[in-house]
Amino acid sequence: MATPPPASIADGRRSGYCEATKTFCSLRPPVPLPPPDTPLSFTAFAFSLLPSPLPAHPVLLDAATGEELSFPAFRSQVRALAGALRSRAGLRRGDIAFVLAPARLDVPVLYFALLSFGAIVSPANPALTAAEVTGLVALSGASVAFAVSSTAAKLPANLPTVLLDSDHFRSFMHNDDAPEAATVRQSDTASIQFSSGTTGRVKAAALSHRSFIAMAAGSHALTHKPRYGWDRMLLGAPMFHSLGFYFALKAVALGQTTVLVTDAVARHGVRGVVEAAERWAVTEMTASPPVVMAMVKERCGLGALERVVCGGAPLPTTAAEMFRRRFPNVHLCMGYGSTEAGGISLMIGQEECTRIGSTGRVSENVEVKIVDPVTGKPLSVGQKGELLVRGPAVMTGYVGDDEANACTFDSEGWLKTGDLCYIDNDGFLFVVDRLKELIKYKGYQVPPAELELVLQTLSEVVEAAVMPYPHEEAGQIPVALVVRQPGSKVTEAQVMDHVAKRVAPYKKIRKVLFVDSIPKSPAGKILRRQLTNCVQFGAVSRL
Repeated sequence: MATPPPASIADGRRSGYCEATKTFCSLRPPVPLPPPDTPLSFTAFAFSLLPSPLPAHPVLLDAATGEELSFPAFRSQVRALAGALRSRAGLRRGDIAFVLAPARLDVPVLYFALLSFGAIVSPANPALTAAEVTGLVALSGASVAFAVSSTAAKLPANLPTVLLDSDHFRSFMHNDDAPEAATVRQSDTASIQFSSGTTGRVKAAALSHRSFIAMAAGSHALTHKPRYGWDRMLLGAPMFHSLGFYFALKAVALGQTTVLVTDAVARHGVRGVVEAAERWAVTEMTASPPVVMAMVKERCGLGALERVVCGGAPLPTTAAEMFRRRFPNVHLCMGYGSTEAGGISLMIGQEECTRIGSTGRVSENVEVKIVDPVTGKPLSVGQKGELLVRGPAVMTGYVGDDEANACTFDSEGWLKTGDLCYIDNDGFLFVVDRLKELIKYKGYQVPPAELELVLQTLSEVVEAAVMPYPHEEAGQIPVALVVRQPGSKVTEAQVMDHVAKRVAPYKKIRKVLFVDSIPKSPAGKILRRQLTNCVQFGAVSRL
């Protein structure tokens, strides 16, 4: 864990800090956006960025089968599908479409078609149970669903459903009806996405067309390659997740080829993902921390790979260092964002990617503020506090949840991330931990993520999670759940000693529990609620 610099040496020109406003602005050049009152859907904006004639390379490629979809065919299918959904399925602007499907070539087509006439896309994890799906459908207010044969049974029986793997839907792609003109405002909701629920109840975040326009405009402005548009991007993040959803959209706007990790690839785990990256000579890929860590250990030749975008959860410092030694010519770009705030920070270029432990500099058109979590007082460079965000990519709010909105936004429209962060003297953002996950030991605040990174420096540890455990005198004590390397005999005392030598006394691990696995979300985020229940109710042995 990096040590923050003294606040006294703050330099606003380098850090982005403004003494007058007590805020941090982005060090990136501002990116112009369309006037907010101009009617514009994300689909129209994305297509407007593409060259004419359209790129000759494919827009989508199935990593398992090699099936391709060209840019002209993609645009044609989007327009045909949009027309059919309106004329034959009766969908209109403002209708909410619940999407429960694995990665397929027709899912991005569906997204773009729905967005083109102002329908709202609400994607969900197809691995959810029927009860969980029913809850999300009710939360989003969906009036129609799109699924495949294997997921349709999880949907409520009274919800009209279109199967993507049916002849009926395929006929929509070849519809000859001219799409009706549709006026879509940038302020209209484009997508309703579900926050992870790992630190509280699941909520439905509404994101506008302007949110995605702003992020795509920023990504487009950062694309300076002479061979613009010829990149192949392996999309390992699921398209129902906020990161995968956005990357699927922005890749079209940037003229990239998106290589989809479909189920046939995903079932082979990390090895399948790496083999797909090799086979299709991708230049960029998204990867969760577990995938990055596994890539270091896999034998692979990724000669075309230039950039790996990693986010969703902390990446151990040792793993980042090993990756950079293993792939010296690949930029490991750590990023930070959320469903509610969009992209907040990202590493760009070789110089930024050397800042191990950071999540990069604040993104273009974004301003942030660090405040004392107790008093709300604004803090300066190097001071740890809650991160607040404001910018065009921030959600408009949680659907039908005034109480959550009141807790999430302050009176000036700043979104409270709930993350404990600081910004160093060069403008790099460091995420310390979730405020709600801090362990309160004798009045001290102990960040679990910091201790997890220390545990990962022990060679015998595969992965680890740190949780609070009730204690009569201390209030809470840090307990480590550790997965050992196969054959390792490392003991509880050795693990605790390893940590004790590297942290302040109040942060020491007080107990170690050895487990077979650590439950994580698809993005690699530790499912702490599940672990907390197991630790508190003595069910650790069942993990």
